[in-house]
Amino acid sequence: MEKIDVVIVGGGVSGLACAYKLAEKDLQVIVVERGDFPGSKNVTGGRLYMMPIREMVGDMLDGAPFERRVVRERWSLLGEGNSVGIDLTSESFRKEEHSYTVLRSTFDRWLGDKLMGKGVFVIPKYRVDDLLREGNKVVGIKAGTEEIFADVVVASDGVLSFLGEKAGLKPTMEPGNYAVGIKEVIELPEEKINDRFNVQSGEGVAHLFLGDVTKGLFGGGFLYTNKESISLGVVVGIKALMGRTPGLEVHTLMEMFKERYELKTLIKGGHLAEYSAHVIPEGGYGGISRTYGNGIILTGDAAGFALNMGVTVRGMEFAIASGIIGAEAILRAKEADDYSEKSLSSYEARLKETFVLQDMHTCKNMPAYLDNDVFFDLYPRSVPDLAEKVMWFDRGSKARIGKTVWENMKASRLLSLRSLIELYRMKNL
Repeated sequence: MEKIDVVIVGGGVSGLACAYKLAEKDLQVIVVERGDFPGSKNVTGGRLYMMPIREMVGDMLDGAPFERRVVRERWSLLGEGNSVGIDLTSESFRKEEHSYTVLRSTFDRWLGDKLMGKGVFVIPKYRVDDLLREGNKVVGIKAGTEEIFADVVVASDGVLSFLGEKAGLKPTMEPGNYAVGIKEVIELPEEKINDRFNVQSGEGVAHLFLGDVTKGLFGGGFLYTNKESISLGVVVGIKALMGRTPGLEVHTLMEMFKERYELKTLIKGGHLAEYSAHVIPEGGYGGISRTYGNGIILTGDAAGFALNMGVTVRGMEFAIASGIIGAEAILRAKEADDYSEKSLSSYEARLKETFVLQDMHTCKNMPAYLDNDVFFDLYPRSVPDLAEKVMWFDRGSKARIGKTVWENMKASRLLSLRSLIELYRMKNL
């Protein structure tokens, strides 16, 4: 095969967004995807924040198959037999296209088809075995006996990024920088979803769970409503799993999660349509790879662009933005006919000017802050217990509420020095 302009490895949203912007400028682009089709191997919970990328995407997402616009935010602390929840509604969420739930197998496939309409070859079931090099420069990819030469290789091959490792751009993998996630897609009729979650057609809910869902380990549960299904999952830190005695299987946590009272009524009568598992980046700013080299750039999860903010998890908008910014860097390199590391460094320079690296840097202390059992064990166990005692009325006389609160907070360590220190540390987040 003659040399082409760009070969993109990975048919997720970062690779597809990169290809879309390059195709607009008539570059020769090929996208290769290991799965049966773009999105077939994706396990994301399914939420895309639109506001940060609205000015970047142009017409790329026109007609996109979004599921529901998120208008309710919910968080739950799960104790062993009780829970406390917060339910946020806001007119701002209804007036603005703030965020949407997404089924990636549908969304990515749609974007891949749209790319093919622009003349971009999207090749499924294509496993890349190695990078092609000339000296210290990446000049293409190798799959079996087949070689594809290109001016630039875009590694959009996911969190474990085999190509990023081959190029020497990924740091040593540390268990604390990764989690394992399991997701199920449970089909339910639209009207049942609307009734059970108190939303109208087209409106959706994002719900995060902490505590007993992971038996106090770092991680949590998530639930997103789609048009006619629910995305339900559990995420647990790999370091936390490795350190637990006795051991615990994530699929066991998922089954116990589904048996919780809080979940059973929501998914009752649902049909399991999809089950998947994957590794998820959790390193935040400190887990970001080197993003460029001679003839290669890394985008999306491959570069580590994912952010757990405690109250929400972000990734898709980072992936799309990094793909678009990567395309812009490649276009500048083509104008200069220079695909060296120095030329492609404009990619990272531009990332620093946008929300991608700015938001990740702002939250750089979050992974260390969240690596703390007060969030996954103390608070989820103690707060529901306190609420239950306040609301419990027995045969005898009721103790003063203030006394009940005070004694319970002392007994549960909610007033401990450590707990107060953790609250103080929040000012640095």
